Formats: sequence, C-alpha cells, structure tokens
Amino acid sequence: MQTSLDSIAYKAKKKKNYRFSNLYGMLNQRNLEGSFKFLNKRSARGVDKVSARAYGTKLKENVENLIERLKRGAYRAKLVRRKYIPKSNGKQRPLGIPSTEDKLLQVAATRIVNAIFEQDFIRSSFGYRPKLGAKDAILKLKSKLQFGRFGYVVEADIKGFFNNINHDWLIKMLKKRINDKRFLQLIRKWLKAGILEEDGEIIHPYTGTPQGGIVSPVLANVYLHFALDLWFQKVVCKQIKGKAYIFRYADDFVCLFQYKADAERFYSALPRRLEKFGLEVAPEKTLILKFSKYEPAGNAKFNFLGFEFKWGFNRDRKPQLLVQTSRKKLSSVVKEMALWCKENRHMGIGKIMKAFNTRLRGHYNYFGIIGNSQRLKSYYFRSICVLKRWLNRRSQKRSYNWSGFYKMLNFFKVATPKITQKREENIQLSFC
Repeated sequence: MQTSLDSIAYKAKKKKNYRFSNLYGMLNQRNLEGSFKFLNKRSARGVDKVSARAYGTKLKENVENLIERLKRGAYRAKLVRRKYIPKSNGKQRPLGIPSTEDKLLQVAATRIVNAIFEQDFIRSSFGYRPKLGAKDAILKLKSKLQFGRFGYVVEADIKGFFNNINHDWLIKMLKKRINDKRFLQLIRKWLKAGILEEDGEIIHPYTGTPQGGIVSPVLANVYLHFALDLWFQKVVCKQIKGKAYIFRYADDFVCLFQYKADAERFYSALPRRLEKFGLEVAPEKTLILKFSKYEPAGNAKFNFLGFEFKWGFNRDRKPQLLVQTSRKKLSSVVKEMALWCKENRHMGIGKIMKAFNTRLRGHYNYFGIIGNSQRLKSYYFRSICVLKRWLNRRSQKRSYNWSGFYKMLNFFKVATPKITQKREENIQLSFC
C-alpha cells in the first residue's frame, strides 16, 4: 500500500486541483491486512467486544468477509461505544471507541486521506500530522516570537469542536480532492454511526465526529484547514497592514500580529467566520493580548499546549522569551501522578518504580525545553513526594523515611529532570 500512497501523495503535491477516484478499490485484502499492523493491539474494545488480538488470529478470514460486504454494499458501521475520561478540572472528556473491524477500515481510509491532504495542509498546522507534534508547535512559536516583530497575540479555542463538525460541510471539503462516491459514503457512514452511551442510550448524531475515533483526527484537520487555515492565509493576511502568523494544533490555536488594529480586526471577524461552519469560539479562552519584546515588562502571558509564554530579561538585560510549563498544567499533572500512585500502590515495588520512571521520562520528553528547568524540578520533587506518601500508606506501619526513600530512588535509577531539547534544534528554529 505504501507504494500506492506515495504515488497519491506525489500526484496530490504536483496537481493541486486533481480529484482522486477509485480510492474505494484500494480497500482490498492486501492493503487491509497491511493496515492491521498500525492498529493498537491494546486499545479498548468496541460494542463487538472483540479485541484487536482476537481479530488478528483469523485476520485473513475476517478481512475476506469484510471485503465481500464492502463490494456488495452490505457493510454497516457498528455503534460507537462512548467512554468518559476524567479531566484534571473535574470535567469529563468523551471518547468514542469503534468496533475492531471499523477501526481496521478506518486505519486504511485514514492513510489514504492523509496521503492526499497532507500535501495541502499549511506549515503552521501541527496537530495529528506525520512527523509533527505539539512540541514542534511550541518550539516554532517560541522562535517566531523571539526573532519576529510581533506585538499582539490572539489566543483562541473552539468550543466543543469535535461535537459540532457539520457533516455536509465536511463532505464538501473532502470533495475538493476526492471524486469517489463510495469512498465518501463510507466516511459518511462513520459520521452517522450511532453512539452507545454508558447508560445504554443510543444517540444518532447530526453533527460531529467521535473524539478518539481513528479517522476523526484527519477529518478534523481537513475541516479546520478549509474553515480556518486557508481563510487566515488567503484572506486575513492579505487584508492587514503588518505581519501575521497562525499556529494551530487541532482546535487550539494562537495568532501573532504585528499591529493592534490587525489583531482587533481578526478578533472581530473570527466568530462570524466560524459560525458559517457551525462552530463558535469559547469566550473564556479567547482574548487579545499585548505581547511585545520591545515592552517586555509587566505580567503579560498566555498559555498554549500546556506551556506558559511570557517576556523577561537575560543576563545582558535583553528581552528574553520565557517558555515554561504552565502553572495550571503543572498542577494537573501532579494531581494525575498522585491519582496514579494511589490506584497502583498495591503493585510490587519493582513494577511501581518502572511505571513511575516511564511517566517521569514522558514528562521530560515533552516539557524538557531550554529554559524550563525550574518547572521540571518542581514536577520531579512534587511527584516523588506523592509517591512517598502513598507508598507509606500501603500498610499501617510507615515504610520509608526520606533517607531510605532516596536510597530506593537511586537503586531504581529514577529519572531526574532533564532538558531534552537539542541545542542544534534551537539554532535551526531561530532562522526559520
């Protein structure tokens, strides 16, 4: 399938107005079996209660049956099981879990759609894209602010984005590049699939795509590519006087402007633009902020993807952009660590320390950017404090004092705070 995907990507890049047909025919035995390796074998089960591992024991027969139903138009998307994940702010995040068969088909379709639209997505779109991630967005944003001539920031968030995607608009957007009715109808089946709530209620959605579904991220990117990114690039940037730049990761985005009037004009036009596509901004998370390195004093700061941006001074008293773990994010990840320690304190000490180490390293890998040492140390110290507290609650007798606890941390080689951003990476971004 990779050869076919490379050909599609090449043609999509060379011919910007080309519409692809016969994509449905690519959902064949060979390609579906090849897509199975991209399926998360530990993912939760859908309404069919069939795990990916169980499905894979008879992969050839299962795929043959699926293809036979696809060919005669008898395939039906199963209900999507809804599960709610607690958030640090007390709210719950709804996740949609498709059946294993639907997951496999969505993996194959996602790879095809990605091959086409990846050639069209703008460079400042970072969410759910190959070889790009949230950390790339943070480093590029840091570089733009430090070395660019921007004075104002519009921080924005789209309210309930995944629940409000308009299906008709989405299909129209996909048709810009896809001329295959059966392939588009397959996507529409996933959009219209009923949702099975935890209490047994079945909801038939008119808008939205299940957050957590395999095909949802690329569809969300396509939607905001047309609704927001292209509008900003082709309309907003041509109507303003100064420089402007947008950074988007999924439905979170910040926009940089050189002049206040340009920022205000965009801020007033944004709600009308999103309303056209059935979306609206979250008022409590949308604001205009004066943020200039030429006036770095004051308390001006904003948050993006778990990081806090604010101006300060370096040792030579020159303006220096400070990028650190946001206080809110730091508090939430410590709470998550405390909850994890509480729920897993019954495990053997070896397993606890191995998993604890993994969580620490994951935090350092993401938040370990240059200039964030103090917040990394704060996370480390607060994490070992909650670990010690819950380990001492495993029995009525106190198990560890600080001396013994530090000896244990050294024995298990617990990861200490570490800057993971490479200096060469910082230099490269400075000249982007």
